[in-house]
Amino acid sequence: MLRWLWVSLLALSLSGCGYNTFQTADENIKASWAEVLNQYQRRADLVPNLVNVVKGYAAHEKDVFTAVTEARARVGAIQATPELVNDEAAFQKFIAAQGELTGAISRLLLVAENYPQLKADSLFRDLQAQLEGTENRIAVARNRYIEAVKTYNVTVRSFPSNLTAMVFGYKLKPSFTVENEKAVAVPPKVDFGGTVPAGAPSAAR
Repeated sequence: MLRWLWVSLLALSLSGCGYNTFQTADENIKASWAEVLNQYQRRADLVPNLVNVVKGYAAHEKDVFTAVTEARARVGAIQATPELVNDEAAFQKFIAAQGELTGAISRLLLVAENYPQLKADSLFRDLQAQLEGTENRIAVARNRYIEAVKTYNVTVRSFPSNLTAMVFGYKLKPSFTVENEKAVAVPPKVDFGGTVPAGAPSAAR
């Protein structure tokens, strides 16, 4: 009887000090981060096909293709696990890598502006539409993560839940900033073998 009374009192104590709130907030962060990574992966999966279709019309733009490949490889070299949100330095390294890939993809898309036939290519238009849709999904996922972290971090800082945070080791989690950018995955398979004259039909199809 006394044992059950002690357990009941402990449960009420934990609930009142914000322990359960931490559990909920932490799970929300994990779910939000998983969706961010899912959308990053979705974008990264589009990169090899996008590179190849552009290469079909502008094979001599090798520097641009190499930049995309290397940026994506750097992203893939980082272990994007749920634990990443508990390591500020690793998180910022991950975000910096995403920014590099974003810039490389932007330069790749700019190449298309110089090739009217490429812009008219149905495969390129489809890939570009998928990329734009994925960027929107990334933005939504990132915003949800930002809100989840905001709620959690406020709980860590607020009294009396900050006492619970100290007891159980709950610490502030990193978040995105306005300047941050994105992406993820494994190094892409980009084949630079052979040359295709500018304006030639896409070999990627």
